[in-house]
Amino acid sequence: MKKHVPFDDAVDLLDADHKAVKKMFLDHATLCEQSGTEEGKYALAQSICQALTVHSQLEEEIFYPLVRDVIGKDELMEDALEDHAQAKEVIDQIQAMNIADPQLDSAVKVLKGLIDQHVLQEREVIFLKARYAALDLKEIAVLLFERKQELMLSAKAHASKEAI
Repeated sequence: MKKHVPFDDAVDLLDADHKAVKKMFLDHATLCEQSGTEEGKYALAQSICQALTVHSQLEEEIFYPLVRDVIGKDELMEDALEDHAQAKEVIDQIQAMNIADPQLDSAVKVLKGLIDQHVLQEREVIFLKARYAALDLKEIAVLLFERKQELMLSAKAHASKEAI
């Protein structure tokens, strides 16, 4: 019996993550423009970092290896992994900042630029190739969804421990 997830396929799931993070970036920009509280901007920046960390781990552990095995485009996958590495550097910087760090907003803007470029490449090339490859994207969606739930629970547990 096949498990069902609330997504059409793996690309749909990953793109839903892209859309959710895009909204968070827009919300952060709105807070910056409207002189939002430091607490609000900081909390949103941390949420963005958590969402991107989980998303990139899903891609690196499950999606990219499966796509690479079928399409064999090592350069394409290596470029995507390099994008992830650059984003992770900025995520690490943001996560190391304190709530009143004057560089927080600009670091989030830098991260947004990196992610926007990566998402464009992913949507226009990787996702398209994945859709036309001999991959069971519905089954991969199940794997991604289950792993995402595990990672989110782990992230929440970690955040709870830090709050104590």
